[in-house]
Amino acid sequence: MAYRLFEGKEHAASYWKYRVSPSDGLIQQVMDFLVKHRDGPFELAVDVGCGSGQGTVLLAPYFGSVVGTDVSPAQLDMALTHNKQANVTYRHSLAEDLPFADASVDLISAMSAFHWFDRPRFLQEAHRVLKPRGCLALLNYTIDMELNYPDCCSQTLNQVCKEFYAALQPYRSPHLGPASIELYREAYNSISYPDKEWQECVYVWTSMPLSSYMGLVESFSSYQTLLRINPQKAGTLSHDICQRLLSEMKVTSADVEVEVGVKYFYLLASKAPQPSTVLSET
Repeated sequence: MAYRLFEGKEHAASYWKYRVSPSDGLIQQVMDFLVKHRDGPFELAVDVGCGSGQGTVLLAPYFGSVVGTDVSPAQLDMALTHNKQANVTYRHSLAEDLPFADASVDLISAMSAFHWFDRPRFLQEAHRVLKPRGCLALLNYTIDMELNYPDCCSQTLNQVCKEFYAALQPYRSPHLGPASIELYREAYNSISYPDKEWQECVYVWTSMPLSSYMGLVESFSSYQTLLRINPQKAGTLSHDICQRLLSEMKVTSADVEVEVGVKYFYLLASKAPQPSTVLSET
């Protein structure tokens, strides 16, 4: 079954405010893979589990039309509110039942969403709607982000971060297992397409206020679960971690800019030009 999370209005607003998007470099790697296997121009990209649309809009320059789909009306409302791209639209849809014709889509992407889907059903559905030599791109990043701050020992700073992540680990969804990267690696191994690519460690560094880093971690499902179970414990944990980080950096305001290293991994696969199945027998 698919897992439906991140659907409340407050969480959708938090998602838009704090969640990071793939870098231009990562999007370019996706496009390079597509161009290598399929001739343009490219008519349609579908971003499945698009959330509030930060990743969806990054595809706009490369396609005639980009459609973001999600099960959450609140997330889609947030995406529509911030959409400034004329060729980007959004539709309410299950990942496993996409409203597109057979062999009609050049690119199917899922950015930080595939692990919540009914994965075998989604892969079959993506196979159905992809054109021959169309591309499937599954991207995600891990919670174990790193911080850098001038004149501050990164090892000490990141030890505090690791304690934050460890405190949230018990509240991680059992559906995800110990590490969601294993779900993507499993999908890569199961996809029978002859042309595919796996990359499990691409660091993207970005500058943001410490408060935004805290908001980013708080937007993860494990923190949201703790917040739902015990709001006081969640608030205390977040406050204590923030104060410890400020102390290590010898500053007093969470508005201070820090460098955040986000570790991405991704799977790219090109549908065969002839009729085939998406999943291997093993």
